[in-house]
Amino acid sequence: MWLKFAHITLLMLAMALAPLHAAENQSADPADAEAPDRSPRVPTFALDGDLAGRLDVFTTSYEDTFAAIGNRIALGYLELVKANPGVDPWLPGEGTTITLPRRYVLPDARREGIVINLAEYRLYYYTDDGVQVYPVGVGTEENPSPLTDAKVTMPLESPAWYPPASIRAEYERDGEYLPRMIPPGPTNPLGTHALLLSEKGYLIHGTNKKFGVGMAVSHGCFRMYNEDISRFVYQVDKGTPVQVIRDPVKIGLSGGEVWLEVHRPDEEYPSEDRDRLWRQVFAEVEAFRKQHPGVEVQRRAIEIAVDQADGIPTMIGEQVTQMAADDSADTVPGEATSEQEQQQLYF
Repeated sequence: MWLKFAHITLLMLAMALAPLHAAENQSADPADAEAPDRSPRVPTFALDGDLAGRLDVFTTSYEDTFAAIGNRIALGYLELVKANPGVDPWLPGEGTTITLPRRYVLPDARREGIVINLAEYRLYYYTDDGVQVYPVGVGTEENPSPLTDAKVTMPLESPAWYPPASIRAEYERDGEYLPRMIPPGPTNPLGTHALLLSEKGYLIHGTNKKFGVGMAVSHGCFRMYNEDISRFVYQVDKGTPVQVIRDPVKIGLSGGEVWLEVHRPDEEYPSEDRDRLWRQVFAEVEAFRKQHPGVEVQRRAIEIAVDQADGIPTMIGEQVTQMAADDSADTVPGEATSEQEQQQLYF
């Protein structure tokens, strides 16, 4: 009887200690805890000459908006609006197929580190495997982002915000109070993470607002979705170059084809913006043809690209092949065969 009682007592003691031993073993090995996902939220696209990426489609649900879709799949509000003319961005409706503009003519800048093109509200990050493209919010006309060639100086986790005197004065003029320091948390405009830049006073950072990424909304800094920046900061090394440019017209070659990408600045497209972009496109196409003497372009394709200005690459011409040049050797100077006339593209 005593042996039976002792056995039961030991069994109960073992059962009581089992959870304690399990907790000790779990806490003793931090590797068993689930690590945060720090993989990029966007694809890494291989470079194809001056192009990268591909166009995708997405089928909306009844409650979807472009702002919510962009936040969910790392695209900016304006780039979705411009790529989907005629679709209501606040109520696209159940079962509507929309274009995801993830094909790009690469910006005219060094293909290293980070390149931010203010005109398209996008950040390009070049890696050994290709390029990642993120939407960013940039400065307004009143508080523009700087055109600069800077570097990343420091990553920041849970940054506190120390508003500059100019922003505090702006709040004061509007009858609002802004403290000298806003601690980390859900009300912090810097979001969860940031990259400090060598351009004094400027950061690439998250945000406490879900709307505004991919638009001109900031006081000059570069806003990313928290879901993007919280992974991005761990990919970028200290000293990574950061080029900030403004180029609404991008032209490039890919596989002998000439591609043009044009960006209007806003949802609306007034005639003055159209005229300004047309003049810039004309100048840049002429400069591109001088740099590439074998290139022929088609005026109608260029006009369509400017009329839409939707930020989606449009093929506007071709690079004349050596074979075509050799075949033309037998023709009389100043004359062309009917086949050659069909092949040629005129600006």
